[in-house]
Amino acid sequence: MHILATDLDRTLLPNGSWPADPGAIELFNELTQQHELLLVYVTGRNLDLTEAAIREYGVRYPDVLCGDVGTTIRRYRQGEWLPDPGWDDKVHRDSPAWDAAAVRATVAGIEGMREQEAAHLNPFKQSYYVDHARREQILEQVEAAVKGRFDEAIVYSFDSRNGKGLLDFLPASATKQTALEYVAQAHDTPREEVVFCGDSGNDIFPLTAGFSGVLVRNADEQLVENVRLACERNPALRVYFARGGCRGLSGYYTSGVIEGCYHYGLFPRQ
Repeated sequence: MHILATDLDRTLLPNGSWPADPGAIELFNELTQQHELLLVYVTGRNLDLTEAAIREYGVRYPDVLCGDVGTTIRRYRQGEWLPDPGWDDKVHRDSPAWDAAAVRATVAGIEGMREQEAAHLNPFKQSYYVDHARREQILEQVEAAVKGRFDEAIVYSFDSRNGKGLLDFLPASATKQTALEYVAQAHDTPREEVVFCGDSGNDIFPLTAGFSGVLVRNADEQLVENVRLACERNPALRVYFARGGCRGLSGYYTSGVIEGCYHYGLFPRQ
């Protein structure tokens, strides 16, 4: 089974400042339903915000949702979301030192950070808004205080819509990358047969983990640079940079996801 996994905001969803192709979402829905793919959304959105995106933009329901930056996994069956209890067990087992409350207490005195709303937090996700202009100084303090103490991953990204930095503390075993690895293993799918599409900083791990990566044309410039550097260090990495022209589409957002699927053969060329 081939797996198509994609980030939502500004990757599959056309909610950035670049122009979107009319009809691209409808084409995406048609193609992914027509061909035998397992569709996975790998997103920072929680379940409620994912449902809101499906309603607002008309993207289809996925087969699997790796939400909350990969800290939660749910399967969609016959109109219901079913949590994957095996995922929680695995994270507890693989990251025994993780403690969200302890992380919160450790970074409480660092200026330029504000804890996100309760809806964006969970036992495996401690998240903050960050003053993006001061990010380097703030991240230095964060690493000095936290790094290596809690079996953690520290993930920074930038929301171009509102200019906010976003900082997530996660168990090292519960990221977008590890969640997608878990889904692939559950479906006996080799890593190279998993296509992952992304656009921003928190997509760096799955894009450079050996999956078949796709950066949509509107991807963050810093992410593009970091991925190119990773490919130079490891020529075995498979990453496609959407540029437009496939089926007359621009390569932005949904169109870039479609282009990447054609590139890797998930959709046969006509």
